[in-house]
Amino acid sequence: MRLLHSLARTRASFDDPNLVSHAGLVPVMALAERAGLPELVSDHVRPGGECGVNAHLKVPALIAGMAAGADSIDDMDVLRHGAMGTLFGGVRAPSTLGSHLRSYTWGNVAQLEKAGRELLAELARQSPLLPGAGVLAFIDIDSMQKRVYGHHKQGARFGHTKIQGKSLLVRGLNALAAVISTPIAAPVIAATRLRGGNAASARGAASLATQAITTARACGCAGIIVVRMDSAYYGAAVIAAIRRGGARFSVTTPVNASIRAAIAAIPEDAWTAIRYPSAIWDDQLECWTSDAEVAEIEYTAFASKKKQAVTARLIVRRVRDKNKKAPAGQGELFPAWRYHAVFTDSPFELVQAEGQHRGHAIVEQAFADVTSGPLAHLPSGHFAANAAWLSIAAMAHNLLRAAGALASLPFAKARAATIRRDLIAVAARTARHGRGHLALHLPEGWHREQEWRNLWDAACGPPATAA
Repeated sequence: MRLLHSLARTRASFDDPNLVSHAGLVPVMALAERAGLPELVSDHVRPGGECGVNAHLKVPALIAGMAAGADSIDDMDVLRHGAMGTLFGGVRAPSTLGSHLRSYTWGNVAQLEKAGRELLAELARQSPLLPGAGVLAFIDIDSMQKRVYGHHKQGARFGHTKIQGKSLLVRGLNALAAVISTPIAAPVIAATRLRGGNAASARGAASLATQAITTARACGCAGIIVVRMDSAYYGAAVIAAIRRGGARFSVTTPVNASIRAAIAAIPEDAWTAIRYPSAIWDDQLECWTSDAEVAEIEYTAFASKKKQAVTARLIVRRVRDKNKKAPAGQGELFPAWRYHAVFTDSPFELVQAEGQHRGHAIVEQAFADVTSGPLAHLPSGHFAANAAWLSIAAMAHNLLRAAGALASLPFAKARAATIRRDLIAVAARTARHGRGHLALHLPEGWHREQEWRNLWDAACGPPATAA
């Protein structure tokens, strides 16, 4: 690829008032309005002070900026260029939006989170956001230590995180989230909570699980719901909250003395080889020859806590632990194993339930999407403002997921960055035709034209009739 004109004869100027760089925001924000975003914010969110007014205009503006790729308050200027004022009303300056965020209290953040949960439920009704949710859905709860560099950010503390498999202490704020997915759907964010950087992982997880289960039901998850968590959330309060919500649990257990005793009680003939990396299918025996095996045994957890004991399945995966320092050709005298235990009341059979629990890693996909977008920074020094920013980022993420689901099947599971690049960051020229008619002229030969039209027709066309 090369330039066809000499640089001496090429010039550039920013002087066309009819151009926009993010024409995809039109169907995306039309979808948000159709889902009732302004009304939800107006009904639930009421920040105080002079800067807290018009939340029904400012919150959608923040969501639109995040959908366009803004990851800081200053980046909200992406909404103020060319013909954006012709396409949208109520756009505010970045300084105004920043002041609005700083007017939030912790109670206002809770109001915002409620509006976000109701928005997700409505988006699930407006788009095929969670296919298969009527049969089986998963809720994954996990936290993320978001590093910050300013010394004056409220709540910033040193907390544990993993970078390239190593546990490190990082100064930051801790974001707790619950995401909903199905075996054939990408994750959407059901609930969020910002905490101090040194907060324990399980702090607030019980109430968050309750909110996530309620939201999942509102999104059409009428079948089995399995809540998956890692060992940091292995606690009686969290499991009790999940059971009260009518869901199933699947949580990694710490390998303590009682767990070791339960594993030791598993008969040797109860272990089943599973399909695992390096597994080989044996045609004669019709089974997997694998370095990993699974078995299960009944186990009672929290027996020492009054009226909190839970009896369920303990599913154990053992992986052959090989000595990497052994000389070539030297065999092993006896097999050594590493054990990974999961405490669950899943109704599925052993191999399926164990494989489903490993799918808990899908929560990292949601974290990767938001950290490569609006959550690249926590932009304010005020804790409540950053908590509101996290909640709005979750709303923007869910809106992009719904837009992708309406565009095409591949976009339903595409990364948020891909949706922004192919469906939102599309240049267009505005033109008026007659009185009150506005046309968008987009690039000829755009490689995602059909998907863009699918989104446009679904978000801007006549509402779909109810079945």
